[in-house]
Formats: sequence, C-alpha cells, structure tokens
Amino acid sequence: MTSVIYPGTFDPITNGHLDIIARSAVIFPKVFVAVANSPSKKPLFSLEERVELVRQSVAHLPNVEVFGFSDLLANEIKAKKITAIIRGVRTTTDFEYELQLAALNRLLTDGVDSLFFPPTEKWAFVSSTIVREIYLHHGDVKELVPEAVYLALKAR
Repeated sequence: MTSVIYPGTFDPITNGHLDIIARSAVIFPKVFVAVANSPSKKPLFSLEERVELVRQSVAHLPNVEVFGFSDLLANEIKAKKITAIIRGVRTTTDFEYELQLAALNRLLTDGVDSLFFPPTEKWAFVSSTIVREIYLHHGDVKELVPEAVYLALKAR
C-alpha cells in the first residue's frame, strides 16, 4: 500500500494545511499526518493539544491517521514504511528550504522522495505564524483555521 506522510509542527493547523491533507487523501490510500514536537519553536499549543486539534480537523477523512513525534522524521518514515513525504510550498523561499530538506530526507531514508504541493489559491497566504500573530493581536482567525482550532483559540 502506498502511504505518504505530511509532517509539520501544525501550531496551529490551518485551512491551508487541511487543504493539502484532503488533496493528498484523494490521491493516496493512506496519509499519515505527523505532528512534530518542535520545542525549540516555542509552540502556542502543546504536542498533545496539536495532535488532538489535527485529529478533530481530519476526522472526516477516513484514510488519514495522525500521530505526534519527537524523533527524527526519517526514523518515523522507516518505521511506518512510508513511500513519500508531502510538503506544502507557498513561495520560492519555501521551495529552496524544502528542496534542501528533501535531499536530506532522501539520504536519511534510503531514497524516500518528497512531493511538493502548491497551495490552493484561497490559502496561499495562510501560515501558522500568520494565524498566531493575528490571534495574539486579538484579530479574527475564524476563516483561516478549522473549527476545532478556532474554538481552542477562543478558549485560551
């Protein structure tokens, strides 16, 4: 079975992320969403909260499985026998960074390739960083995030 992995910090998951997950779920029989611990990024939500928010956001997609990890992504890829890595790429800056990661991941995983998904135009400007900034400045992020994230932000 072809399985792909979409790794990220997802702090928080946005509608742009969700769009890439949904599009991947149409193409591939199994999509793993790997929520990275990433403590150095000082996330707004804990790993457990982010995993739960992603799970709630993808509950309508039966072939998507969500898990949190603190290990090297390459180890998770090997353990789950992943065949490709999904990455969203909004800009040329994203592409340059992702190209470096793709080469490293290919080396560390004995050849697993990365597939780059451009965003749907509607979500091309959305990032977790932008969502956090809007939220921290008391702006409305309702249209940018799944309902579960919006409710979690409101409850904070």
